[in-house]
Amino acid sequence: MKFKILLFLSIVLIVSACGTTGENDASAEAVESYLEAKINSDEDGIRNLICSELESTIELEVASFSSVEASIENMSCASDGDIVTCSGTINALYGTEEREIALSSYRVVQEDGEWRWCGEGN
Repeated sequence: MKFKILLFLSIVLIVSACGTTGENDASAEAVESYLEAKINSDEDGIRNLICSELESTIELEVASFSSVEASIENMSCASDGDIVTCSGTINALYGTEEREIALSSYRVVQEDGEWRWCGEGN
């Protein structure tokens, strides 16, 4: 009987861990997609990935890299609940000046069953 209980508990732990990983992966993917949309000034992409709390900033987000050449290098994001931490850099060329902007932590929320970027994390 003890064996059956231990087996059942093991299965429950494995299944619950798998579900959490999927959500964490999904929230990290949402942040990665948002950052790609932002450097490409992709208004539709940003609109689909930004939280409702920040919808009023969509124009600003779209414009932030619209007049520069930008790329993301070595991006890797991982989620810990409602915070996604990313490593890598945004490389931007402003005229002849190159700037490296380190990726950081971002807040995410789930709205309508989808993960959405919701600003800088703490």
